[in-house]
Amino acid sequence: MAAQRDYQAELLMQNASKKMRTPYGDDELEYFRQLILAKMNEATKEIERLRNQLWEDDRDQLDNDSIYSFHMADGATDAMEREKIYLMIDRQQKLIGYLERALERIRNKTYGVCRVTGQPIPKERLEAIPHTEISVAAKLQEQRRWR
Repeated sequence: MAAQRDYQAELLMQNASKKMRTPYGDDELEYFRQLILAKMNEATKEIERLRNQLWEDDRDQLDNDSIYSFHMADGATDAMEREKIYLMIDRQQKLIGYLERALERIRNKTYGVCRVTGQPIPKERLEAIPHTEISVAAKLQEQRRWR
């Protein structure tokens, strides 16, 4: 029951923040848009680099495969390395999704408004984490709730 009330309260806060207009002017929104686009570009390049690494590793493995060169421990290590790379790619793809949502908030003029409190998010926080949707106070509150 308490979890349902928390969920409903959060939905109300989200609806309130959707109605809240950004505290930032067009020049500042453009600054954040450029910052977000640069981060998206970095993430896209990182995904490309990781995929190339997978391709190179697979190619090297094919070149070195022989009946005498295979060892189970080597195979397990290779599998773990590939799994780490896939997880890093997934992380970058999630970041791109967050950044795309931030661009949408800029277009809607709701960027920089905390979805929990409905209060403006300070510029310094947005510069550090341009895709954030919550203020530091809301983040700390969220962390306390999950402990």
